[in-house]
Amino acid sequence: MLLRRRTPQIDTRPIPAAQGFEHLAGESIAVLRWLRANQVEFVLVGPVAAAIRAGGGESGAVAIVPAPYRRNFERLRRALEAAHARPRGDGVGKPNREARPAKMTFDAGAGGERWMLGTGQHYLDVEGRPSGTPGYQELLYEAGRFELAEGLSVDVASPEDIEHYDQLRRTGAAPEMRITRGAPREQLEAH
Repeated sequence: MLLRRRTPQIDTRPIPAAQGFEHLAGESIAVLRWLRANQVEFVLVGPVAAAIRAGGGESGAVAIVPAPYRRNFERLRRALEAAHARPRGDGVGKPNREARPAKMTFDAGAGGERWMLGTGQHYLDVEGRPSGTPGYQELLYEAGRFELAEGLSVDVASPEDIEHYDQLRRTGAAPEMRITRGAPREQLEAH
């Protein structure tokens, strides 16, 4: 009898963090280990990435930018289905309008949608790519690799890219930089 390959589940056992990363929530490390076990390629952005870079800070959902390959989106979709991930509320009890896990395909991931998902105590945000936002390749180029636990290395976006995604999450729009050279001082003071 042939056995089907089972999709790895989130391990709920405590996972000891590597030295210097003890401040990370065990749930966050469990989600990252689960993504790696499912062979999902990603760059970490969001509050967990900021906590890794800063060496502390508040925790939140694990936010990732997945590699934009069909096979990678298929792995991510299978992992989310096996974990029974569902859209989670926005923290006020209302369902999140941005979460659409049933339509998680390569084509949908190329758009600007964000999927905010939960599986009980484990939270995952899958970032889309709105215009003006660095994509996976740009993030990966500037990312640093950190070993958070034994056998768990993740690519973490640069501080600038983490801030970029934080601005996008808070305001819904990518940050915009305006350069005003040679403008009279009166015009600059008026703004």
